[in-house]
Amino acid sequence: MWSRIRASSDGGTLGNSSHLNRIEPFTFGLVGALGVLVALLIGAIVGQLATVLIYIGVALFLALGLDPVVVFLEKRMPRAAAVSVVVAGVLVIFAGILLAIVPILVRQIANLIEDAPKMIEDVMSSDWFTQVTGQYGAEIENAANGALEFFQDPDNLGQIGGGLIAVGSGIASGVTGVIIVLILTLYFMASLRSMKRTAARFVPAYRRPGFSELLEDVSTAVGRYVIGQVSLASINAVLTIILMSIIGAPVPALLALLAFIGSLIPLVGTLSASIIISLICLFDAPITALIAAVYYLIYMQIEAYVLSPRIMSRAVSVPGAIVVIAAVGGGALGGILGALVAIPVTASIIIIVQKVLFPAQDRKITPPDAEVGVIA
Repeated sequence: MWSRIRASSDGGTLGNSSHLNRIEPFTFGLVGALGVLVALLIGAIVGQLATVLIYIGVALFLALGLDPVVVFLEKRMPRAAAVSVVVAGVLVIFAGILLAIVPILVRQIANLIEDAPKMIEDVMSSDWFTQVTGQYGAEIENAANGALEFFQDPDNLGQIGGGLIAVGSGIASGVTGVIIVLILTLYFMASLRSMKRTAARFVPAYRRPGFSELLEDVSTAVGRYVIGQVSLASINAVLTIILMSIIGAPVPALLALLAFIGSLIPLVGTLSASIIISLICLFDAPITALIAAVYYLIYMQIEAYVLSPRIMSRAVSVPGAIVVIAAVGGGALGGILGALVAIPVTASIIIIVQKVLFPAQDRKITPPDAEVGVIA
């Protein structure tokens, strides 16, 4: 009797096992397919929110950059008053830039389009153009004549007007993005300390002191780096607009804006901006382009050996090769914004490696096999 019951029990178990074996591949495939669909859905959501995530990232870095200013003012006034002063200063600077740059840019771009035929004629009638044409043939002259005919054709001017409308729409979209980033920056700056405390609560209590110290080091380093880079860019922009106004270069406000944006990208940014500015100055006169090129050759030496060491001495020291790799990689992934954010991210990674990884490795003075032998 017991044998029949046991056989029946074993048979039932084997039957259930075979039944489960038949169901398990289907279940595994279904769960895997659902996982792929969820991953695709998350990727689509992230893709749709890419612009918003970029705004948040840039605003967070700017808030970290302004935090040292708030900390400095806290020594003389309460934090609420310090944040209010910094917010007011940022708003005044932003409004001043809009009032000073936008009308000049619109007027100078319109003048540049209006004066483009005359500028091309002046270039074609210059001695250096005649020498270049005589040396390299008539292709250059034909190209210049084609450009002149293009600007003199009313239909083409209409197309240029439509392009200007599209450019204006892009500028308006950019201004909207800047305003959003500015608002987020002000919110992040006001609540930066509470954000740090909230982030620390995700870590076990016994690790919070070390995590809070690491987070403070990273935020301080990023803030100092942002302030230092913005200071270098501001110096370059101010000197550029002064020089371009003196030598009579076209659209000096636009050239100063290019110099500012270029200087925000370490090493390669200033060089790239100087080349673009020199080429734009070539439309005015060769001597103007030569003066601009010589100025930037001198300025880049002063920036590399005088300004940058003094301003960036308190920021994180990032090796030059890593700076270039980070800037190029960030630019490839996220364009100009990616290149701007890449260096502070790299600096943060270096701090984490120095504060976490290296000490953890230094504590490992006994091989794992030796520890096992001692325990045995």
